[in-house]
Amino acid sequence: MGNQADGEGSGESTATWPSYTRTDIAGDLVALIEHLGGPAVLVGHSISGGAATIAAAKAPTLVSAVVELAPFTRKVEFSLSALGLSRYRRGASAISAVAVLGSRRQWRKYLEIATPEPRPADWAASLERTDAMLREPGRMKALRKQMNSAADAGAQLGHVRCPVLVVMGTLDPDWGDPKAEGEAIVAALPEGVGRLEMLPGAGHYPHVQFPSDVVGLVRSFLGRAGA
Repeated sequence: MGNQADGEGSGESTATWPSYTRTDIAGDLVALIEHLGGPAVLVGHSISGGAATIAAAKAPTLVSAVVELAPFTRKVEFSLSALGLSRYRRGASAISAVAVLGSRRQWRKYLEIATPEPRPADWAASLERTDAMLREPGRMKALRKQMNSAADAGAQLGHVRCPVLVVMGTLDPDWGDPKAEGEAIVAALPEGVGRLEMLPGAGHYPHVQFPSDVVGLVRSFLGRAGA
């Protein structure tokens, strides 16, 4: 049976925490595994993909495999050369407005860019829920702090020993070349540990657009890994 945990400041988690780094989230993941009993397979999306990497590196006996979905594991470098790509240019503009100004409207715009068609049937309703949540006291502040937190996961990639699956969407607006980012993550892992899968047409939320495809990739990966 799987368990889902909201990261600090996200979802049903409280909004106010001292900090929101990947290391903070990794510590929570390790504590949860210890509480529930491990080892566990960690599936992390975006910043939580980086957190799962840290957890695997620091608590190898508790993590049997890691799945990183469109992960912010390495430090994000702004790419001038990629500004010719509409998805990257528009995504960078929207996300910058959120990080600097705390704009709910720009976060909604980013989500629309980051989740191209096909979208789930409840897409419009999910946007409204997200907007309502960001109106809660402290929630936008938490999101901004999370976005501006130190990229502290890349340095841990070389210490991961369990199998790692990285899933990237070809249309992810957060990178000019999502495949190159995925390849860089795999290359920084010990030889033979990492595997990259690309999902054509997926943006930054491949599990939202193509849930069956993502589940299939994860099942196949875990079967090969014996996790």
